[in-house]
Amino acid sequence: MARITRVDIKRFDYPLLGEFKFFKSGSRPSILVRLTDENGLQGWGQSVPVETWTYETVESVESTLQHYLAPAILGADPSDLADVRARMERAIRPSFSVGQPLCKAGVDLACYDLWGKQTGKSVSNLLGGANKKQIKLSWTIQSPTLAGAEKQLEQGRALGYDSFNIKVGAPQTLTYDLELVRTVMTFAPNGFHWCDANTNYDLDTALTMAPKLADLGLRGLESPLPPNRIRAYQTLKRQGALPILMDEGIVSPVEVAEFIALGMLDGIAMKVARCGGLWNATRIARLLRESGLLLFASGLTDPELSMAATAHFFAWAGLELPAAVNGPQYLVDRGTVDPSFRPRGDSLHVPDGPGLGIELADAAQKSMMTVAQAQEALPA
Repeated sequence: MARITRVDIKRFDYPLLGEFKFFKSGSRPSILVRLTDENGLQGWGQSVPVETWTYETVESVESTLQHYLAPAILGADPSDLADVRARMERAIRPSFSVGQPLCKAGVDLACYDLWGKQTGKSVSNLLGGANKKQIKLSWTIQSPTLAGAEKQLEQGRALGYDSFNIKVGAPQTLTYDLELVRTVMTFAPNGFHWCDANTNYDLDTALTMAPKLADLGLRGLESPLPPNRIRAYQTLKRQGALPILMDEGIVSPVEVAEFIALGMLDGIAMKVARCGGLWNATRIARLLRESGLLLFASGLTDPELSMAATAHFFAWAGLELPAAVNGPQYLVDRGTVDPSFRPRGDSLHVPDGPGLGIELADAAQKSMMTVAQAQEALPA
């Protein structure tokens, strides 16, 4: 394969719709990564940092890409993902797990996009073939009031959604969490619903809440505890009231294998962006399959490129459950300017063109052109 000869990096923000607790500025920041090979072919990737969810900020991602990862991958073959991964991990070493996984995901996605364009294959075909052509989506419910939650439920139904994922564990009382879940179950009794505490429960609370949430008909409890509470997760899983899903803390296949062996989880709410990209995500999915554990789907309010990678991954994985991929809920234009990729109702079409298979926003491409022109103007 033709090797990488140039790496361009640029911040690009997407306007938000409504309010989501992880974003305070009215926009969803991202960092675009563009790789150019020896023949002038280009592949695009995207990092999607969320400093209120993990430790990576848009500034740290941009500086790490610019000063450490970009130089490390020059000359690499984009199809040799093992080598690309090794180069990045020599530049930014892992600690307990992958160092700066959201940052590294931008490079990973750009390599897959470039590799796909070099070979004329879609990313899902590069992974081994798509087992689905469409991904069914779930609508997120997060509100400090029941009236607000009811409005969100109506918004989701109006767009064709019948399954909901519910954010619990905020400063409201546990009574509120139960009322919120009851409201959702009453509104859509035939849908597939689960709740996400975003690590905000302690063990006693989780042990109390899990049976009550199960009695209301929920299908899973995601991230009830911080991921380093190993013995607490073991205790909660042994209780067996609800399937216990991990999210935060699931970054590489190494700790996933350890967590499975330690009996900490019944499944994972997978995010491609969270685990450093598609290279790790596919390996984690295989571990779940081999262990007979559940694969749920979630996202980081991913815009177009990251959302396309997510669609390819879950199409390859044969996802059976509604995906809590909420870029189409909280981003203008449902997260993408490419009309062929925009969700229809609660269904997200998996792109079938080469690479990620979508057209990037003109504004994003023009912003990257400005970067390239500035770099070319620098003295040799």
